[in-house]
Amino acid sequence: MKLPDDPLLTDAGRIQTVTEFTRRVKEVLKGGVPPGWVRGEVSNLRAQASGHVYFSLKDAGAQLACVLFRGDAARQSVKLRDGLQVLAYGEVDVYEARGQYQFITRALIEHGAGRLQQELEQLKQRLAAEGLFAPANKLSLPLLPRTIGFITSPTGAAVQDFIRILQRRGWTGRLVVLPAKVQGEGAAAELTAMLHTAEELGIFDLLVIGRGGGSIEDLWAFNEEPLVRAVAACAVPIISAVGHEIDFTLCDFAADVRAETPSGAAELISSHYLSATERVTRAADSLAQQLDTAIAQGRERLDHARSRLRLLSPAAAIEQNHLRLDDLRNRLGSALRATVQLRRESLGTARARLTATSPEKRVQLESHRLLALWKRLESASPQSVLKRGYAIVRDEQGRPVSRAKGVKPGSPLVNEFHDGKLRVRVE
Repeated sequence: MKLPDDPLLTDAGRIQTVTEFTRRVKEVLKGGVPPGWVRGEVSNLRAQASGHVYFSLKDAGAQLACVLFRGDAARQSVKLRDGLQVLAYGEVDVYEARGQYQFITRALIEHGAGRLQQELEQLKQRLAAEGLFAPANKLSLPLLPRTIGFITSPTGAAVQDFIRILQRRGWTGRLVVLPAKVQGEGAAAELTAMLHTAEELGIFDLLVIGRGGGSIEDLWAFNEEPLVRAVAACAVPIISAVGHEIDFTLCDFAADVRAETPSGAAELISSHYLSATERVTRAADSLAQQLDTAIAQGRERLDHARSRLRLLSPAAAIEQNHLRLDDLRNRLGSALRATVQLRRESLGTARARLTATSPEKRVQLESHRLLALWKRLESASPQSVLKRGYAIVRDEQGRPVSRAKGVKPGSPLVNEFHDGKLRVRVE
């Protein structure tokens, strides 16, 4: 770009670098603004590991960046905190790297409660006197909300933490982010309007309103009366989740439940879901165990009934009777065989005794003896002698003639042979 022809602007001595210009401003400020006392409310307090303390002094119309270096900080008796009203002594300076002026604080004196804190306390007492924060007006949170509306900044870290915790804990409902400013001018009006819209939609079981932490100024929208009254009058149960654990806003008192952080609200919501899930899991396990036990007992009873039925059934009785009949038959056969054998032995003994003493035996013996005698007699009988070639001479009267003496000649005789008789006459 070509420089203008004005000799004042073309003079190299009048063109300055940023550093040179910033140093001029620094000299002007330091020379033109002498050290002095400044009154304001502490905000955005940050203590560094180096020992330096950074904070802001604020009032209703302006904000002043301040720094209290380590050596000066060690000499102070005032314990700084956000919202504390103080008198600060120091001088103005310029931080050249950022081109930012700041108040180098050398001494601090506490100057009562801060204006914003006073206003907050006064509003709190007035609303409490109206019964706006009364426990009797609180609604119970649904144990298992299916649709939740979160009124917050859609780009803030709070909504991301909220969603992440719900997902991590397995919550399965529907979440609708209702976008609104959460800081600065018009934030309270947007939050109030979005709250009314959520009520009119009529689809939400639970509402959450909140944001991440910050200074009292950053959170002031949640202390404004219209929003606080809208939260207290909300027909849908609402959780206020504004700021960090140490931060309280009037919305926290007006809401049905206060959560320390948006993450705490997500844990509170999902805790009921986790409890219900655990109860369902335990109930399912118990039901499965009872079912297994009932099935086992049923099987045992069925087996017992089957056994009894088998014992009582005709087929089983017939089978048992068959077995018993076979057993009795075997036992009877054995007993009969044993009895017969015993009777045979007894009969044999009796026969032997009878044989030894019976007439038939004696007859047989006598018959044998008689036969022997008969054989002896037979061997000595005339017939037996005749068979051996002898003959018997008899007279006419049939008397045997044993001698020749006395037989007269001419006497008739009979010679008896074994095969017949022959008549002869003596000569």
